[in-house]
Amino acid sequence: MTAEHSPQNTDHLLHVLFREQQRARFISDEAINNISKSLNLPRAQVEGVVEFYTFFHRKPRGRFDILFSNCTSCGDTKLLKSLCEKLNVKPGRIRSDGLVSVDQTSCIGMCDHGASLLLNNCLTITSLTTERIDQIVKLIKSDTVIQAWPRQWFYIGDNIHKKGLLLTEPFKSGSALKAIIKRSSIDVIDEIIASGLKGRGGAGFSTGLKWKLCREAVGDTHYVICNADEGEPGTFKDRVLLNSYADLVFEGMTISAYAIGAKQGFLYLRGEYRYLLDTLNATLQRRRETGLLGNNILGQDFDFDISIVVGAGAYVCGEESALIESLEEKRGIPRIRPPFPVTQGYLGQPTAVNNVETLAATAKIILHGDHWFKSHGTSQSKGSKLLSVSGNCARPGIYEYDFGVSLQEVLNDVGAENVQAVQIGGPAGRLLKPDHFSRSISFEDLSTGGSLMIFAKHRDMLAVIHNFSLFFAHESCGFCTPCRVGTRLLEKNMSKLCSGRSTAYDIDEIRHLSALVSQYSHCGLGTSAANPIMDGLKNFPNAFEKRLLNREMEPEFDLDSELSEARLMTNRDDPGAHL
Repeated sequence: MTAEHSPQNTDHLLHVLFREQQRARFISDEAINNISKSLNLPRAQVEGVVEFYTFFHRKPRGRFDILFSNCTSCGDTKLLKSLCEKLNVKPGRIRSDGLVSVDQTSCIGMCDHGASLLLNNCLTITSLTTERIDQIVKLIKSDTVIQAWPRQWFYIGDNIHKKGLLLTEPFKSGSALKAIIKRSSIDVIDEIIASGLKGRGGAGFSTGLKWKLCREAVGDTHYVICNADEGEPGTFKDRVLLNSYADLVFEGMTISAYAIGAKQGFLYLRGEYRYLLDTLNATLQRRRETGLLGNNILGQDFDFDISIVVGAGAYVCGEESALIESLEEKRGIPRIRPPFPVTQGYLGQPTAVNNVETLAATAKIILHGDHWFKSHGTSQSKGSKLLSVSGNCARPGIYEYDFGVSLQEVLNDVGAENVQAVQIGGPAGRLLKPDHFSRSISFEDLSTGGSLMIFAKHRDMLAVIHNFSLFFAHESCGFCTPCRVGTRLLEKNMSKLCSGRSTAYDIDEIRHLSALVSQYSHCGLGTSAANPIMDGLKNFPNAFEKRLLNREMEPEFDLDSELSEARLMTNRDDPGAHL
């Protein structure tokens, strides 16, 4: 793909494959050959992409293809079972008449709306109940076209309960751009650096420094990318920003382009948020018509435009180099770093990749000044943080706090009672017990990309941890052996433990395997996959111990033997192996 594609990127491989999947309900060999020729891409590349992404299939799916979330916050296994029984279909199968297929999928970013599902990979139904499941079954059995289904089912609200630094004041489109258009790009970068803004996606790297490095990097052209692939279970803040604050985000992207000298930007939208695509494209078009995008922005010698590429179900594409690979119409495999995207990113050119929330913050900083921003937060964590709160609480949704707020204050605000545990930062983050609730949310203490999942005392923490292990095993891209093999072995061990067939020996093997996966995996998915298990063993040992058998058993497999390939293939001294 080249940057000269049309603004809506209709000919991007992911978009072409999506249309074919919708048309034929699968991607055939013939379709792969035709797409390969029409896009002038190697057949192996097209086939590899089809097999990599969850939303593409080589065998037909049902006319009504349902993916039911299995997330601890927006999933419900009882409702899934009920749906399958009433439709006479097994999970993972297509019914013999081709009418319907039902399967599970990872979190779809609807954790504030309860049990949810994806319909035909493009529509979302939330707030599922037994009654609504019965209504869905009736509509499917009668082969009612989706256009005739109740429109209110597809409405997705924001659930913003607390507004702070970014969300309180309404934003006027173009106001931040008008504030920078007479300033130098260096001056803009210096202000972002002075504000202390760090990446809101979780890594916490200085945004201004990233822009400075990108601007100074040698290349034929520079690119801006907004990472809107928030696939971490329990996270949905970017969904809300794009739904109600898209102008603020696009303004931040345009400011970034001005700062680094870019003419082209991309918003990489997670596949589960496809329902936002038409509205987002309409917002972009409105900005073009009002002189805020395109050629000679605001009458100045400044050209920049944005196009949207929609993912197809791959958690690993939230990692910036994997996202870039996906933008380049390839499988989303994380790259070995260095080089970093700021010097060799999209198409090998200098690229600034920022999170949705980060870009929204840059526009507000330019509008109000660095002093306004850094007067909030802590000494090492400036500004505010949007939290996606879900689980066992009275008021799930979006909460914005200045950095430094205690976890307990958040729990009080959301109406969480009898809390047993909090998972902060999603499954890749930390699992905390009550004596940690006095800690503060900040880069220097509890760092998070935004997910905060609450588990009351009645929840089975072993089942929760097992769910997280299933997530990582499913989402591993398979590139490196430690993650590909290790995550599946961790899930296998957790499944054995949950069924009451494990011994103390198995616990020791879980610790051993967790250390190997964390140490030797290629990217952040693998290095964090064992976090909930290790935190569980440390903070909730009783949840593990009460499931153990009373007698010792021989191990069912030899971990050292199964991971010997991983040790041989991984160079411990290679910094790229510890992403």
